[in-house]
Amino acid sequence: MEDKKINEETNEDNDEQVSEEIDKEANIDKKEFEFKKMQELGQGVLKGSVNKPAIHLLNIIGEIEGHIVLPQNTKSTKYEHVLPELAAIENNDEIKGVLILLNTVGGDVEAGLAISELIASISKPTVSLVLGGSHSIGGPLAVAANYSFIVPSATMIIHPVRMSGTILGIPQTFEYFERMQERILDFIVRNSNVQKDRLRNLMLDTGKLAKDVGSILVGIEAVHEGIIDEIGGIHEAFDKLYQMINDRNPDNFENNVEENNEKQVKNKGKKPAVKKGDKKQGK
Repeated sequence: MEDKKINEETNEDNDEQVSEEIDKEANIDKKEFEFKKMQELGQGVLKGSVNKPAIHLLNIIGEIEGHIVLPQNTKSTKYEHVLPELAAIENNDEIKGVLILLNTVGGDVEAGLAISELIASISKPTVSLVLGGSHSIGGPLAVAANYSFIVPSATMIIHPVRMSGTILGIPQTFEYFERMQERILDFIVRNSNVQKDRLRNLMLDTGKLAKDVGSILVGIEAVHEGIIDEIGGIHEAFDKLYQMINDRNPDNFENNVEENNEKQVKNKGKKPAVKKGDKKQGK
């Protein structure tokens, strides 16, 4: 009976060690996947220390690509990559917040607004940080988050909608342009503190840009106009996001610490996992 009991305990230990090995290999594969994802798409889950929740990093750079594929030598953000990722973030309970880094020249209006609306509709805390610039349709992308930052040297260009290619010189075309501009104006006003009349004036200003209509706002000017919430960098963005997560889930940080402590206690006294071949060699 004693031998049988010892054999059962040994089998349980071996099963547990094998399970740990499988989990370890799965975690390694997951880390490799996240690393490749960060390299190729500029997206990934950032996991801080034990008392900080996991947040998702979303990088919006270059030109916002629409329904027409941009040349290969153009840096771009593809909406077919970003939209499913945002849906996955909303559906993932492990991710507690989203940090959006922006350095974009603008691009396709439809694609930009689609991404902006999805960011604005996420139930989790979101923070955006404008680096370098967030021009044209980058404006709605910057204000779509719950809270927005801009570094002092970054700029934002606000200008009317323009279109390339063949354009019909009829009243309906200009009406279409005006309605599209209203969609952009309404979104920015709805998600920031700027007044609509002031934003329209900035968009139609003829004295700021030498070869274009519109305005260029540098850092603090975007804050003074009420478009961006605050001047700040990556440190301020992280602090604000963690604060928002903690305010929304007061027990979040405490639970993370408690779970980590429980794991440490549970792992104490455990035998190291047996690697393949170790048993045969008597290790």
